[in-house]
Amino acid sequence: MGLLDGRVAFITGGASGIGKGAALRFAQEGARVCIADMQAEEGEAARAEIEKAGKRSEALFVVCDVSDPEAVKNAIDLTVEKFGRLDVVFANAGINGVWAPIEELLPNEWRKTLETNLTSTYLTVHYAVPHLKAAGGGSILITSSVNGNRTFSSPGASAYSTSKAGQVAFMKMAALELGRYGIRVNAVCPGAIHTNIGERTYMRHTEEIEVKMELPEGKPGVNQGQGEPEDVADVCLFLASEQSRHVSGIELYVDGGASLLR
Repeated sequence: MGLLDGRVAFITGGASGIGKGAALRFAQEGARVCIADMQAEEGEAARAEIEKAGKRSEALFVVCDVSDPEAVKNAIDLTVEKFGRLDVVFANAGINGVWAPIEELLPNEWRKTLETNLTSTYLTVHYAVPHLKAAGGGSILITSSVNGNRTFSSPGASAYSTSKAGQVAFMKMAALELGRYGIRVNAVCPGAIHTNIGERTYMRHTEEIEVKMELPEGKPGVNQGQGEPEDVADVCLFLASEQSRHVSGIELYVDGGASLLR
């Protein structure tokens, strides 16, 4: 018997990286999964892989711009229409965006990072809550980061770190508000996880504001602080399942302890 048998999960940014890892893990434990992502080709490939890996062999892919309210609402509505309910919501989609000195970071660059990371988290939760209430409760997960919550050593990442800190504040507010309905809300804060998000990071003149640090010889943390999407997926499985039934309002760092020295 799987930990998520009979459950339905909705995951943004599920076509690759942490989102895809969580989708596969949830399906292996019996969940029916919808992944919402802008990458159509990768999304369809992920859907097929999820169906192959899962016990229920049911998955849905929806093209979705997570910064667009109507697109998010439509994706969630399609999930409930196909699977009949909603139990787990994983607001995972995000970007690194532009990293630059504050005086060089343009307003539209700031806005895009905040909309894609923070506003999309609100939109996903906003449209999912009525369905979670209808199901009698559920679990909401948010992908935040060690950046903005435990470390502040990435030069030029003011927009990114602000969005990640904001996600944790939103998570705590939501946990207090929604607990009475049996809805738990938690955040995972990954460190160095091997995904392709770095390919969409745009840096300008960050070397000018970098703060030089001296760390102990060797890289700190388990596996030198380097992790895989599967490492985060297992944490997400715990938070999505009844094994974490009395856990809500926490940020859980998934970085092998590496950020403790930064």
